[in-house]
Amino acid sequence: MDQAALEAIERITTRTRQVYDTIAVDPLTPLLGAEISGLDLSKKPTPEQEKEVKDAFLTHHVLVFRDQNLTPDDHKRFAALFGALHPVALPIEGSDPYILEISANKESRWVAGDGWHVDGSAEAEPSLGSMLYITRVPEAGSGGDTLFANMHLAYDMLSPSMKTFLEGLTALHNGALPWLRRGQTPPARYDVPSNEHPLVVRHPETGRKLLYVNNPYMSQITQLSRAESTAVLDLLYSHVARTPLLHCRVRWQPNTLVFWDNRCVQHHAVWDYYPHGRYGRRVAIDGTRPQA
Repeated sequence: MDQAALEAIERITTRTRQVYDTIAVDPLTPLLGAEISGLDLSKKPTPEQEKEVKDAFLTHHVLVFRDQNLTPDDHKRFAALFGALHPVALPIEGSDPYILEISANKESRWVAGDGWHVDGSAEAEPSLGSMLYITRVPEAGSGGDTLFANMHLAYDMLSPSMKTFLEGLTALHNGALPWLRRGQTPPARYDVPSNEHPLVVRHPETGRKLLYVNNPYMSQITQLSRAESTAVLDLLYSHVARTPLLHCRVRWQPNTLVFWDNRCVQHHAVWDYYPHGRYGRRVAIDGTRPQA
């Protein structure tokens, strides 16, 4: 690990030692994620609580709230503190257009999110983040964890030469790829998004650089040949998946809400609980176009 990466880790660990007055913040790891207590999300937070939750979000990127009893309206109200709600890409007729049900059972042949990814990167303006509220965990009492990866740190840990090489490169993100790779076609009613985004972007609120890659949706680095693009992307995907220092793990319990920053973390919903089931609902928040 080079000196720049070590210095970045020290800066992150210094920030995570911040003291809060109205909530308790317990880091999951020194570099990513925190459990938040002292807050009932079914009630409107005070201005002080709201400010500290937002500060914790920018510091830890993944926030875990345990023992929350939330109605769909409670869920949406809390999400709306961070921005306008992001509509579901393929809403079910008659359902709430801002709530996506997340479920798996013994009939499932695949589950959403089983693999490292960012939500909706093929969109022109991917979501700011998602709030997933799980009410039923696998009957076996284990499994179904979600992993998260810090993409600021993923960038920081690259060599100076690789950082220089990636600057200015862009990649095509195609919303049809998840279907095509399963030998399927997207639903006819799905307006398939396709957009080009930089590989290195800055967080819109903190200005910090991060690595912006997304295996399920990225087809090719625009400035490289297909073979060159595949080699570079495979290296970067492996870096994200195989560097434990980047990761934190959230172990779900009933009535847990997790809020992650879709702009600077990837996540992987581990499907290790078949044939047992899991159920929850997700609300997302509007974001902005990724900028270098």
